[in-house]
Amino acid sequence: MAERISGKVFRVGGGDLSHPADCGVYALDLGETVLVDCGAGPGWPRIREQMRSVDLDPGAIHTLVLTHGHVDHIGAGAQVVAESGCRVVAHAGDRAAIESGDPAATAASWYGMRLPGLPVDHPVDGDGEALGFAGGQLRLQHTPGHTPGSMVAWLESGGETLLFGQDIHGPFDDAFGSDIGRWRDSMETLLEAGADVLCEGHYGVFRGRDRVRTFILEQLQAHGMGRGGGR
Repeated sequence: MAERISGKVFRVGGGDLSHPADCGVYALDLGETVLVDCGAGPGWPRIREQMRSVDLDPGAIHTLVLTHGHVDHIGAGAQVVAESGCRVVAHAGDRAAIESGDPAATAASWYGMRLPGLPVDHPVDGDGEALGFAGGQLRLQHTPGHTPGSMVAWLESGGETLLFGQDIHGPFDDAFGSDIGRWRDSMETLLEAGADVLCEGHYGVFRGRDRVRTFILEQLQAHGMGRGGGR
């Protein structure tokens, strides 16, 4: 079943909800329907069902935000666009991989999948920007490291600060254009900003600032970059 995160924010896809290859997929009702990532592709019919179960119309998706260019996050993109006509938003750093469907850069070869190229309608340049909707604002922040164009999204909902931090845990590979040093800097920035809820790409949802902070610190420590409490 779809998981309500906060207000009209739901987890509608993931390895336990839609398909084993899927990342966490989050649907946001911001006056217009926004989808944060869309899964690998085979699970899209199930994601549609999950959206309908919480009264969100998958045919009315306004914006698809791709947090980075890996197949488990973008593979259903062509289906989403064909059914809804939505715009596709991604960071310029991953645009070439997304539009070409490059099997190495998108990790499609890891999954044994073929990935069609997907046009990016709205490339995000620089450090990020805010997307305005009728019922709220989604702030995008560039967090390179896992891939050159990795980014997170921030949303204020129900008095809480939600962080859609897909794959902030890694992994890292030269084929992805990974850069551990830049990733570390990105994680430091997230720690300083703070979040009440972390919606992660594969580890689920973490609630409470202390738990969110602990998870990020655990990732830094796992990659040999522990901190003594941070700034």
